[in-house]
Amino acid sequence: MSFDLPLSHDISDYPEGIVLPVDKPYRWTSADLVRKLKYAAIKHFGKKNLKVGHAGTLDPLATGVMLVCIGAATKRAEALQKSDKEYIAELSFGATTPSYDLEKPIDAFYPLDGVSEEALKDLLPSFVGEQEQIAPLFSAKSVDGVRAYELARRLYRRGEAIDDSLLQRSMVTVHEIELLEFVASSPGGDGRAEPGGDDSAGTPSSRINVTDNSALGLPRARIRVVCSKGTYIRALARDIGEALGSGAHLSGLVRTRSGSFSLEESLSLEAALALFA
Repeated sequence: MSFDLPLSHDISDYPEGIVLPVDKPYRWTSADLVRKLKYAAIKHFGKKNLKVGHAGTLDPLATGVMLVCIGAATKRAEALQKSDKEYIAELSFGATTPSYDLEKPIDAFYPLDGVSEEALKDLLPSFVGEQEQIAPLFSAKSVDGVRAYELARRLYRRGEAIDDSLLQRSMVTVHEIELLEFVASSPGGDGRAEPGGDDSAGTPSSRINVTDNSALGLPRARIRVVCSKGTYIRALARDIGEALGSGAHLSGLVRTRSGSFSLEESLSLEAALALFA
């Protein structure tokens, strides 16, 4: 997708609205990204009540395609959100964290006897198809009208058990899952599947914690997943670890496609902001 620079200052020149595929920066929340672009768009078009939204969130410690909808395009956000997604995920085995990713420190270690490249190759096909999934409690799901992550962080601060069973099971579909790489031991790795986006366009990332488990040399795998809306890759990592008789957490995640929008055609945050210069 290409845009003429600069964008017109008249939003009526875009009767169908604008859909921006943006590579969300690492450690930025989805709300951070929408807020930054909304401010720029309102200033550019001179329209205080301009509608700006998204077509599917990404976790703070994930990067990749996030669709930001501006103007009339917000009416299509729900339809866009229903599209299948593709991810490249890095899983680290033998340890779990309460958040299922690197936001929280390791809370338990597990045996690695059943973890191997061949075991993963044999196991992964069993995850293809429709299945029930329990989302992480550190998620945007709702529990009695409260965001699950708010409840989870409250419990974590109190040192109380974080029980995912508070959330209802959801039906999700994994269309494809593929092992791209398996490393039996990886001391000194950077703990991320792909380099993240630059967060220099602002600093909302400073409040998002990231733990570094790379020195532990845990076995890790990179997998490609194509799945339906609502699939939590962190929960998939949990379930894969349990199926191997061990534990696992997500040490990197990149959304490489959202519907027909690919990472290759996505804009960096800086490039997206430049449209409103």
